[in-house]
Amino acid sequence: MPAQLKSFIIEGAWIDSLDAFYEEIEKKLINGRKWGRNLDALNDILRGGFGTPDEGFRLIWRDHEESRKAMGETDFNTLIEIFRTHGPDGEEREDNIHLILE
Repeated sequence: MPAQLKSFIIEGAWIDSLDAFYEEIEKKLINGRKWGRNLDALNDILRGGFGTPDEGFRLIWRDHEESRKAMGETDFNTLIEIFRTHGPDGEEREDNIHLILE
């Protein structure tokens, strides 16, 4: 993974639902811009054009296990799959999104 990519950190201890995850994305990735706050809109953000770096970025999800337990496996796994689609081995790898689970 290239060292020059910008990193964003979200705190899993604060994420207990999809809505809480969307709040973190709004604060950390798109600087408070308003967006659709749904999975399709998240895909759009990861494709770029919403204030995220054009060259891609790292999203570091700290305490992700706390989020997984609080929000449930289905929602958590759906989010992970969306990020992986935009990552190095995904169908939309050109977006260059690197999800790091800590």
